[in-house]
Amino acid sequence: MEHLQTTEKVHDELLLHRRVDLLLRTGKLLVESLADTNRVVRNMKRTAAFLGIPEEKLHINVSFTMLMVNVSDGDYSFTKFQRIEGHGVNMTAISAVSKLSWRAIENDYTLDQYEAELEEIRTRKRNYTPWQVAVGAGFACGGFCIQFGCDWVAFLYASIAAIIGMRVRAHCNESGLNHYMGIAIAAFVSTMLAWASTLLPASWTTTPWHPLLACALFIVPGVPLINFVDDMLDNYIQVGIVRAVNTLLMVSAMAFGIAFAVKICHIENFFPTISMVPHHTYIEYAIAAAISAMGFSMIFNIPRRLLWVVAIGGIIAVCTRNFVNLGPSTDNIGLDMGLVMGSFAGSVLVSLIAIKAVHWFHCPNHVLTIPSVIPMIPGVLMYRMLFGIINMNVESPEQISILMKAIQSGITSGMVILCISLGVAIPNIFGRKYIAKEKNKRLKEILADRRARGKFVEW
Repeated sequence: MEHLQTTEKVHDELLLHRRVDLLLRTGKLLVESLADTNRVVRNMKRTAAFLGIPEEKLHINVSFTMLMVNVSDGDYSFTKFQRIEGHGVNMTAISAVSKLSWRAIENDYTLDQYEAELEEIRTRKRNYTPWQVAVGAGFACGGFCIQFGCDWVAFLYASIAAIIGMRVRAHCNESGLNHYMGIAIAAFVSTMLAWASTLLPASWTTTPWHPLLACALFIVPGVPLINFVDDMLDNYIQVGIVRAVNTLLMVSAMAFGIAFAVKICHIENFFPTISMVPHHTYIEYAIAAAISAMGFSMIFNIPRRLLWVVAIGGIIAVCTRNFVNLGPSTDNIGLDMGLVMGSFAGSVLVSLIAIKAVHWFHCPNHVLTIPSVIPMIPGVLMYRMLFGIINMNVESPEQISILMKAIQSGITSGMVILCISLGVAIPNIFGRKYIAKEKNKRLKEILADRRARGKFVEW
């Protein structure tokens, strides 16, 4: 009898170990796909419910490079760690894991079934080939260039430079090169190619220097930036700070690559001459925003069926931004409230729409919002700041004035980017509280049904 009890205890412990392992693998896939921390925790708790681990016995700790799960009932405690190997945006995987956790509960999955589907999600081919991603990224940068005031020939120049830069970055990642060094090299190559386009016949384009503004913007860390704001507002301070540092390092590597190319090519500071007032019609801006949104969607591995949805989101964000930003002072129709308020309004509106749209398209909020707001990134201001710092010289009063303008551009661009992030995050956080009530109610109902079927076994 004693031997039988010992055998059963060992079996139960092995089963618990396997359940915790599956839970950790689920969390690992979400973190590596760059899900925000709140989503990681929510999905892991729902997976734990499927695995029969009560929430009151479960303790989860999420960091940028490590996951920890502890299961304890007072008499027995088991803790296991899971290292995070790498990070890359994969919105399809995030959505698929969420759906799997619900489906496993409703359909009484076995552990083998759950493990098989989880592994299929992990190893699933991305929705777009590397060259398709590169072309999407290139056209996205071209869309940025249109918004900065270039013509369609310059759009093509910027796109080609960005396509090649994206392929260089992918090759650097595949070769095992340091992540930040790969970013710097890609930014350098893109900027050099954009500069080379200025040597082509001047009659081909009226805006030959504009491709330099947009050729490296495929590197913009939109998802880490918004996740950082999300985590800080959700009180995941430690993870948020790490995400912020990672974002800063990515931007710094990008700036280093651009600055190095600028010095080699002796590119003059032409950015103060570029107007911040829109040069094109609203239709052209709408087309450019749609192109940029879809391009970044391909980088983020969003399902193909949602590309048109994100394109509309980009149009709504940019047109709202322009309407709030512009007005009589620039001989335009609008509220004349400035770029910062315009960017905040555009991102808030998209986020509010997405709260409802996630039920229509059955996908996480960030799948729709982040690519939609990316086209509002203030590239001109960022480059003005960069060039001001590169050419910093305080020997004369004129140079001091130039430096102060560079600092002003940097502060404004930082405020715009922060407002974009807050505009996405705040409605999502408040909306999530209302949505969570419905989801928790649904979860309790399907768990009760599972118990009634005799399929639910708690540890």
